[in-house]
Amino acid sequence: MNATGVALALFIGMLLPLQALINASLGRQSFGPVFASLASFMVGTGVLLAWWLLTRPVFVPAALGKVPWWAWTGGMIGAVFVASATLLVPRLGAASLICLVVAGQLVGSVLLDHFGVLHARQPVDTLRVVGLLLVVAGATLVVRPWQSAGG
Repeated sequence: MNATGVALALFIGMLLPLQALINASLGRQSFGPVFASLASFMVGTGVLLAWWLLTRPVFVPAALGKVPWWAWTGGMIGAVFVASATLLVPRLGAASLICLVVAGQLVGSVLLDHFGVLHARQPVDTLRVVGLLLVVAGATLVVRPWQSAGG
């Protein structure tokens, strides 16, 4: 594994709870969590547009017509994630939210890999199942669903 890639992935992971907390704060101080999520996407769109333009891309509009319909759903999934995180972080806390999201991502990733959805199939093996169970157990220990919110 590339150490720089691993470090960057860890850093990005560390930013996700901060993003949720910032968006929740914006929602409290403005027009609610959905507006805060929209504002987050607007700012993000501006940053990505500038980044893309700085790379001097070759743009052929006709190529977009060849893209399958489902390839456009990533933005919808991103919007649901950001809006849900903005709504949930004040209720669950940053650690619980991110632990549950990571556990869900891992379950989904293992299933997508196993069935080869949109990429080469990578069957589930014993080590992946053990790793998945450890992450779910860790998330459970952080979330502590058996305790009340005040406890």
